[in-house]
Amino acid sequence: MFFVLAKILGFFAVPSNILIILGLAGIVLMATRFARAGRGLVVTSLVLLAVMGLTPVGNALILPLEQRFPAWNEAGRPPDGIVVLGGSFDTPVAEARGEVALTDAAERMTVVAELARRYPDARILFSGGSGRLVFQDVLESDLAARMFASFGIEKSRIALEARARDTLENARFSKALADPKPGERWLLVTSAYHMPRSIGAFRRAGFTVEAYPVDWRTRGSADLLRPFDSLSDGLKRTDTAVREWVGLFMYWITGRTSELFPGPG
Repeated sequence: MFFVLAKILGFFAVPSNILIILGLAGIVLMATRFARAGRGLVVTSLVLLAVMGLTPVGNALILPLEQRFPAWNEAGRPPDGIVVLGGSFDTPVAEARGEVALTDAAERMTVVAELARRYPDARILFSGGSGRLVFQDVLESDLAARMFASFGIEKSRIALEARARDTLENARFSKALADPKPGERWLLVTSAYHMPRSIGAFRRAGFTVEAYPVDWRTRGSADLLRPFDSLSDGLKRTDTAVREWVGLFMYWITGRTSELFPGPG
């Protein structure tokens, strides 16, 4: 039930969706006796779309998420296992084309080739089924299996978790499949902006992992002053950041994490 509700509410957690709806509502009102209010809505939506799409608002919103966890430090001891979260595959395109199609979060997967080579004794667990509410397509775990095979990783090292639909289920199902032993060291690979919520969910599930952030979207504080070249790029960055902040808040108030903004330690 929570998954369905989250997907429905997720549509309204995207600023560009809300602003377009406001603009369309304004156009409708312009044909009624509330034309003045309609014009106000249209102007407001256009101005806010421009602000969120062209100014560094999106960078300012996503930067605290990305900066929350530093790059991983081996500290002289290799990991026993590596958990990789889904979200890297364009499953509708992959199913239609019969090929592995990646999204802009591809680094979640591509970094595994390096980690598998650097730590040949580490187990690799991929967690990801289908996060779509309707029009279910090929499972991410099936695509991950194909990609791992292309990296030359032995099947005996790989565990595929195919049921998870969201971050909470990633954590719960990964723990059950990994069955981590006391003293083992497990890495968690996901996008840097998604790491706080992911770590919070894994902590709640009782699975101790160390953050291995990838897929950085900003260069750092320098991007706080960098405008976007296109409206679509800025809106996408703002949408991604706002959706993640809303996700953090929802996980906190529903008890899926014990902290509003999980951090190191």
